[in-house]
Amino acid sequence: MADLTPPPCVLLNPGRVHAGAGSLAQLPELARFYQARRVLIISTRSVARHVEAPRRALEAAGLAVTVIASTPPEPEVAHVQAIEAEARAAGAHDLVVGIGGGSALDVAKILAVLLAHDLDLRDVLTKKVEIGARGLPTVMVPTTAGTGAEATPNSIILVPEDELKIGIVSPLLLPDAVILDPLLTLSLPPAVTASTGMDALTHAIECYCSKKGNPFSDLYALEAIRLIARSIRRAVADGQDVAAREDMLMGAYWGGVCIATSSTTAVHALAYPLGGKYRIAHGLSNAVLLPSVMAFNQGAARARFADMARAMALPVQGLGEEAAADAFVQALRQLNADLGIPATLGPLGIEARDIPGLVEGAAKVTRLLDNNPRVMSRADMHALYTALL
Repeated sequence: MADLTPPPCVLLNPGRVHAGAGSLAQLPELARFYQARRVLIISTRSVARHVEAPRRALEAAGLAVTVIASTPPEPEVAHVQAIEAEARAAGAHDLVVGIGGGSALDVAKILAVLLAHDLDLRDVLTKKVEIGARGLPTVMVPTTAGTGAEATPNSIILVPEDELKIGIVSPLLLPDAVILDPLLTLSLPPAVTASTGMDALTHAIECYCSKKGNPFSDLYALEAIRLIARSIRRAVADGQDVAAREDMLMGAYWGGVCIATSSTTAVHALAYPLGGKYRIAHGLSNAVLLPSVMAFNQGAARARFADMARAMALPVQGLGEEAAADAFVQALRQLNADLGIPATLGPLGIEARDIPGLVEGAAKVTRLLDNNPRVMSRADMHALYTALL
């Protein structure tokens, strides 16, 4: 007789999304929905001002709250292990809330699994143990519009001994709920707004070009590109522009949704060693690399490049695919220039002697390189890094 046992529930998107100015006020209602009694909030010191109001609101609703605000910008294995030990020492929890940028959200996602199933982080990172079930319910509250971590099944951890970031990827990591409140992003400095915004744009562009792209991811990728392209300059120029901030937050979210069913490609593969060894901010690494990698990929995906040019509202009506694709790549270079993002790796401290190590690190990220629309050899990587010096 056939086994009719249903498979475990796997989400493709967060189950609940609250969006709009002031939507953070929905957090106590979400906690009640998940029948929480003890809430663990994972955050960073830099956004501590955003944690106090939700903590008080949760406590006013009768919940016990533990706040751990020690997540660093680039969390290493040891950092995550220390946060896990602190969370265990505080007692059992039944809801994990991540408030912050991608690092805090990624740590919150993996902690929800580690705490629920008593797994060892190193075993999960090395794939000695697979994640076999969902962890504690999670609510993600991004305070930057960039990583899309609130919508992805990924948790990125820095492994110092390998000088590389490693992605733990499982649909069982996908958050249960998300709050997208643009008011939490109003204080982001212009440079951070620019780099995180370009990170979000990179997600959408890569997912649209990826070999894993599909009608679902295509739909959200083009919408993310449209929202970000029309608002990123405004958000950088005027951080108090709530409409622009909301566009950026929604664009970043849709970019994360794309990653859940498609994948990033060579931009991220080449960016990982820049972050892993040289601690260059992830969004900035992606932004500097994006135009050059897209120029490399252009011949393998001209029709898709033309689609993205139209999504950016570029004046390409009547142009052929090749000309539209050229305009798209040039628009990326101009966007970086307008946002004050360096055109080369030199200002980030990278020298010619660093390139062999960068190539070696990037070549290990086969999970992403395999999705690139054009095969990228080590020689191609070397030439691309060198050209960016």
